[in-house]
Amino acid sequence: MESKSLNMELIFASEQGDIEGVQKLLKEGASVDFKDENGRTALMAATQKNQLEAVKLLLEAESDVNTRDITQLTPFICSGANGFHEILSVMLKYGADLKSVNRFGGTALLPSSEKGYLKTVQICLDAGVPVNHVNNLGWSALLESVILGNGGRLYSNIIENLVEAFADVHLPDRDGKSSFQHATELKQEKVVKILTKEYSEKNQVIQEVKKLYKENKFEEAITELNKALETESENLDFYYYKGYCLQELKRFEEALVQYKIALEMNPNDLDFYFYTANCLRLMNKPEEALLEYDKASKLAPNETFYRYHKSNYLRELGRHEEAVKEMDILLSMQPNRYDFSFHKANSLRSLGKHQEAIVAIENAIANDPENPLYHLHKEQSLELLKKQQN
Repeated sequence: MESKSLNMELIFASEQGDIEGVQKLLKEGASVDFKDENGRTALMAATQKNQLEAVKLLLEAESDVNTRDITQLTPFICSGANGFHEILSVMLKYGADLKSVNRFGGTALLPSSEKGYLKTVQICLDAGVPVNHVNNLGWSALLESVILGNGGRLYSNIIENLVEAFADVHLPDRDGKSSFQHATELKQEKVVKILTKEYSEKNQVIQEVKKLYKENKFEEAITELNKALETESENLDFYYYKGYCLQELKRFEEALVQYKIALEMNPNDLDFYFYTANCLRLMNKPEEALLEYDKASKLAPNETFYRYHKSNYLRELGRHEEAVKEMDILLSMQPNRYDFSFHKANSLRSLGKHQEAIVAIENAIANDPENPLYHLHKEQSLELLKKQQN
């Protein structure tokens, strides 16, 4: 078999999690860091599909954890951005560059804080990923978790972790607003207390559970929660923590049961639709996950949180047409959100709709004229349009 064919076979086998195939192809001489037309190595392909065992094999074969694809994404940052914390932990042992950034200037910590990947955030902070790094949008991990979070249980946990790691609560964004100011304006009361160090968890069970899950003692945490539920069966926080711990143990169906019990008790506690969507995402059930975002959006039509995270997931799935539709709805609600315009422009570029991408990025520039990222994006889109027309 020709070497290029061998190399492409390795990328495909890695993506599929075909361990025997990966071992065989490496023995036959496939190049571990060969890149396909998108600049993906076998390691990147395995990471994108959360194929942990394939990732381990490739790293043992000395694949480069910091190599970049054509979008400037590395396997390490990819694992953080997708909440694949088991892969992230393994990569840290193989020379991952903690300060490396994606094309938007974000470290592995920023997208995990934005998307609500609590364990990934914890691992990044423990490893020493800089907590106050600011990306090209002008946001730190703390700013992202406040602006793009909802102040609920999960995001409060993430913000607690960031504050404990000395995140700067007064660091301003490009509009001059701090995390504290954003949290106040968004009426995230618990977050405001965390940021001002006025919050302390009074429930002793939850105190113990937080300690246990930070130590990865999920079974012990579940035991504590089960005991507590015998006498406090209406405490929705217990169902959240139990569901989270079950997810970490990959007992996804059981986690879903916990979230659904909570929703039956209080259908207006929209947090649980988000937890359910995340759980279904981990189960590779995209249609069911997307439906959960829709349920929450219908119950809270004026909130951007659920629709934004749905659009994020659609982009992960490569369903950019649908992502653009979601961004259009978001922009009709908040037309001055330059980050919404930027995400819309990125999806349009992925669809080859460069003229429309230029219009979208011009809207971002109009609302944040000094940001060099947007001007660079426009230049690149103009160049792509020129090539397309020729």
